[in-house]
Amino acid sequence: MIEIKDLNKSFNHKKVLDGLNLTAETGKITVIIGRSGEGKSVLIKHIIGLLKPDSGQILLDGKDITKLTEDEWTFVLKRFGMLFQGAALFDSMTVAENVGFALTEHMNLPASKVRSVVTEKLRRVGLVDTEEMMPSELSGGMKKRVGLARAIVMDPEIVIFDEPTTGLDPVMSDSIADLMIETQRAQQTTYIAITHDITLTYKVADYVAMLHEGRIIAYDTVDGIKKNDNPIVRQFLEGRAQGPLKVY
Repeated sequence: MIEIKDLNKSFNHKKVLDGLNLTAETGKITVIIGRSGEGKSVLIKHIIGLLKPDSGQILLDGKDITKLTEDEWTFVLKRFGMLFQGAALFDSMTVAENVGFALTEHMNLPASKVRSVVTEKLRRVGLVDTEEMMPSELSGGMKKRVGLARAIVMDPEIVIFDEPTTGLDPVMSDSIADLMIETQRAQQTTYIAITHDITLTYKVADYVAMLHEGRIIAYDTVDGIKKNDNPIVRQFLEGRAQGPLKVY
């Protein structure tokens, strides 16, 4: 379980996270929604240790990971996988080299074993016989799939998704949603996704949290969030320009 308690972060005196509290249940998919610029990416950067809070705690199995040393973080990070918004593939590496990068860097495995694991993870995301392709040869959807294969290659306990459907058409977005459900259910991994894609949210989430002005203003199941009567939540879910959320 990941528990975030009273998390605060400011940049140049601008409050981005303002006493944020959130729990991500073990073995479930938690989706964090909210407008662009509300701090969703800042939040996940704290979870994976790229940023340190001004105050507050992030508890992983009861231990505050914001206080870890660099050596301790190296160990903890092996428990995480990450699918970046743009997939963030290495342009000069093949698909197989991209997916197997963490195994090559952190595990003392023979090349044949790395290749076997990579092939299996690619098969799981629906990419067969793509090992020797280069990122420049891949469609946007294929890049996302390769990114997902890389995120799960070390069988992490927790996988973080940064806007997993950005830039994809509705059909490919639905395919990515199916893959998220399939891979999560297969290993009961804890998934945390940030997105403003409501269709994706409704399909994959076990729990939905809405981030607004640095705080979680709603947290519930999909059915519960659909019934939430907070006007800010309603406007965002319905995609309306009229309401308390201002259009800038």
